[in-house]
Amino acid sequence: MPSPWRQEAGALMALALPMIAGNIAWAGIAATDLLLIGGLGAQAVAAGALAINLFNAFLIFGMGLVTAAAPLIAAERGRRRHSVRDVRRTVHQTLRAALLFVLPAWLLLWQSESILLAMGQQPELAHDAGRLMRGLQWALLPFLGFTTLRNFISALERPVWSLVIMAAGIPFNLLAGWTLIFGHFGFPALGLFGAGIASSLSSCFLFLGLLAVILIDRRFRRYRLLGRFWTPDRERHRAVWALGLPIAITLGFETTVFNASAFLMGLIDRDSLAAHAIAIQIAALLFMVPMGIGQAATVRVGMAHGRGDAAATGRAGWIALLLGTGFALAAAALLVTVPRLLIGAFLDLSDPLNSRTAALAVSFLGIAALFQLVDAAQAIGAGALRGLHDTRAPMIFALLGYWVIGIGIGTLLAFPMGLQGLGIWIGLAAGLGVVAVLLVIRWSRRDALGLTAHLPPRSS
Repeated sequence: MPSPWRQEAGALMALALPMIAGNIAWAGIAATDLLLIGGLGAQAVAAGALAINLFNAFLIFGMGLVTAAAPLIAAERGRRRHSVRDVRRTVHQTLRAALLFVLPAWLLLWQSESILLAMGQQPELAHDAGRLMRGLQWALLPFLGFTTLRNFISALERPVWSLVIMAAGIPFNLLAGWTLIFGHFGFPALGLFGAGIASSLSSCFLFLGLLAVILIDRRFRRYRLLGRFWTPDRERHRAVWALGLPIAITLGFETTVFNASAFLMGLIDRDSLAAHAIAIQIAALLFMVPMGIGQAATVRVGMAHGRGDAAATGRAGWIALLLGTGFALAAAALLVTVPRLLIGAFLDLSDPLNSRTAALAVSFLGIAALFQLVDAAQAIGAGALRGLHDTRAPMIFALLGYWVIGIGIGTLLAFPMGLQGLGIWIGLAAGLGVVAVLLVIRWSRRDALGLTAHLPPRSS
């Protein structure tokens, strides 16, 4: 018989691989948006970067909130393998929490042009970004609904269907964007506004597609997710917010530091902003792997913790960190050896007008190669701690690392010291490194800190 460590590695990878592939498919949808917008020119790419970064600040916050469903369901299944009612109620309350978040978020996103102008962005870029957001903002609710359902089936250790739906979403998004941006099949050419509408339609496709699977597949149908949706469960609703809000703030700190870096790039020049958008997109595609391992670690750690098995809890977290480290080394090698090949997927390298943008993107990817290891460690460390329902300390680490150190060093190097965009990327690497070290130390001291001494509380 294989050792417990090999058994855990197999179980974790069986869960992580579809989640990784699903994350890559999700990033693929975002990449198709950037590729299509690139057909409108560098001005559109820069405006699209501003709009997408602003939208992602809200989206990632909401995703962090609904991520609470995964550790809550995992802990419940650790206690009672075939629990139905409690799992269903957790999904319901998570969806209701998402709705409460989205309503005020829509009001703010409607004012995107004014927000960007207040941040000092160029009026032309802010106007174009606002046009894109008027179509894009409606994607927020269906995508958070899809994310909640994805967390539900992932916590049941059956994530393949979310991968199938997301893979189908790539050609759907590509066709919708091509049709609405450039005007085909009798539709007018809507430009950036069409790109936003296409993304919203794609989010609806993802949500409705996964919901249909859950209602049809007998393994999911038994949970009757549409049954008694509006039945109040205040204690569970509070549990979702208590666990999900620190996750949302943590992801918000992480994501908004990258958003802030994009806004800082906009203060330098258009080429720096466009290069940053391309480099971030490539780094984000690679990040989908440690992100998926971290998501799997949340479920595996949560289930072991729910049944009170401290040894299995430790194995799940350490194996996830080991696998993530191995991938990070391979990703760093890729960024160092073939940066122009990767950049060429987003930019016409033969056009002399793009030469400075390409050169800047190459230098940014060089820094990205350096922080692959710490980026993987912080993603997986945070995922493992979420399985223990430990979300508040990582939130504090994120504030310190990303904003105090990351933005502080990046701004200092970029402007007073004259490194411009390269200085911003060095700051990002420093912030990620600090967060990674703090999270791994906390995971290694989980027993001494009392994180595994008690089972997570059970909502009623």
